Amino acid sequence: MLRLTSDHRDTMIATCVRALPHEGCGLLVGSPEGVVISVVPTINIAESARIYEIEPRALLRATREADAAGLEIIGVFHSHTHSDAYPSPTDVRQAPDPAWHYVLVSFRLVPTVLRSYRISDGDVREEPIDLVIA
Repeated sequence: MLRLTSDHRDTMIATCVRALPHEGCGLLVGSPEGVVISVVPTINIAESARIYEIEPRALLRATREADAAGLEIIGVFHSHTHSDAYPSPTDVRQAPDPAWHYVLVSFRLVPTVLRSYRISDGDVREEPIDLVIA
């Protein structure tokens, strides 16, 4: 389960809206139990509506800041501009860590759909999101 606040959700959606027409993306910082403490918006250096790539310096900076706070990077979020909130074959191939939470923001329908998945060895499992109103 992924636990986040409505402010975290809103930050993810706003980050993805600002990136349009490209996919937006960013990192989730929190505890190993899946509690999001902060959302770190990043630039999609792929500049694409089909794929995303986190800027390496942003990942390094977020990792260092998380370590200093006794936290860790627990996942990533990105948008699908025209498809459902489900990991694409590219998303599955590029999933770097089976312990991470992979959050997808879809703009295919209104209202925006946000879902979280765990991806391990090509196996995709949707997980519940515990949304705390902030």
